[in-house]
Amino acid sequence: MVEHMTKEELKERIADLEWDDFEAKTAKSELPKDIWESVSSFSNCYGGWIVLGVKQEGKTFSIQGVDNIEKLEQDFFSTLRSQKFNAQLIAQPKRYIIDDKKILAFYIPASKIKPIYYNVPSNTYIRMGSGDQRATEAEINAMFRDQSFGIKTEQFIPMSNFDMVNIASLQSYRSYVKAYNPDRAYPELDDASFCNKIKFLNDNGEISYSCLLMFGKGEYVQQFVPTFALSYLEIPGIDVSSAKQRYTYKLPEQDNIWESYLIIMRRLQTVVSVPFGKINHLGIAEHDTSMSDIVREALVNFCQHADFFSPLRSSIHVFLNRIEFLNAGSFPVALNKMVGKFFSMARNPGISKMFRWADLCENEGFGMDELLSWQKITNSKVEIESEREFSRVILYLPENGANLGANEAQTVQSGANLGANEVKITQDGANLGANKQRILHAIQIDNTLSLLKLQVLTNIPLRTLQREVNELIALGALEKGGTRKNIIWTIKNI
Repeated sequence: MVEHMTKEELKERIADLEWDDFEAKTAKSELPKDIWESVSSFSNCYGGWIVLGVKQEGKTFSIQGVDNIEKLEQDFFSTLRSQKFNAQLIAQPKRYIIDDKKILAFYIPASKIKPIYYNVPSNTYIRMGSGDQRATEAEINAMFRDQSFGIKTEQFIPMSNFDMVNIASLQSYRSYVKAYNPDRAYPELDDASFCNKIKFLNDNGEISYSCLLMFGKGEYVQQFVPTFALSYLEIPGIDVSSAKQRYTYKLPEQDNIWESYLIIMRRLQTVVSVPFGKINHLGIAEHDTSMSDIVREALVNFCQHADFFSPLRSSIHVFLNRIEFLNAGSFPVALNKMVGKFFSMARNPGISKMFRWADLCENEGFGMDELLSWQKITNSKVEIESEREFSRVILYLPENGANLGANEAQTVQSGANLGANEVKITQDGANLGANKQRILHAIQIDNTLSLLKLQVLTNIPLRTLQREVNELIALGALEKGGTRKNIIWTIKNI
């Protein structure tokens, strides 16, 4: 799509130096030598305007005009059509007359092929603020990876097979879908047929990268995607240097995205948990889940837009005053074009689809408006960054800060794995076993869970779950109240 800029908009931009998609250059009768750096940087980023006939003097611009507008335009397009650049580029010219002076502008769209450079690869430039910067080797490599945006994880892995899937993870996911979005559960299909239906398994028996990353066994994930990592740390300070210890919780290494998501989401729900608020018409206290909903949106976006093939680890750091989501890979469009609009470009479409099927996100867009609503709900700011190699979303917490361990069942240093794989944990010194602890953790997050939803969240067989719950009640660790349709659980001290 061709961008347009009116005469009034041009005047507005000339009055402001802070535009990252606007580059003014003095040019009377010859093209400036550094114009190709700007062509490269706009092509490699989000596009922008090169305006000839405007001179920068200190912190202001002054209109100088150009003498031979036809020659400048012809020289510019002749170079674009030549072999100076490594790919054929397009540009949209626009002429203006301001104060009886001629101005020539070119809109350079973002190139679908990156990196774009002139003469040699070292002449690859990117836009940094309102200037052009030579790209580093790491930034150039990130551009090459971005060529597979939305494609790489959809590819099937040669010589792979269904045995590489962690069946416990897959069945945990299917149980979740059955409870929360039954129309997508397909209970009549076995696990392999289910994966075939969702395009995770082809007719040759090969699984896709999406399937491997979402549900794969750890050894095979590391074999085919050795850079895969989802890191989560809770740090008892406002930064690493001020923390008395490095962390109070570190996510143990998980097999796949689904296992990581289950644990991280439960940790984050505890971090942003709020007291019970209003009483509904049944006389039951209700939780305000708005903060948890936004955090869940941030986590889902974090998973479905991560560049798992980058050497940069995707990580979540929970400080006392904020939650930071740091992802490998940039957003595919400029941030100012994402607010108030819907974009369905996901770096990992198959993974995105799985989260939608589990009813964990409303759509496959970036959810920027949802994230920005955090500021309205909490009166705390939101920061969003997108650079060539990484993107970062920071949710600042309300004044009471992060709940790092308060009112939580005590876990060992490595923490509790609430997914399909179990870790032995204790509560107040009493060894309750993994199943009972998983039940208590789930109830602590939501004390109105039905037995069916409790079974889905803990992945414990229903008959075993009923026995474990009865034993917790007999031990005095758990109390069941409310009504048959509206259960209220209360965790007691042991």
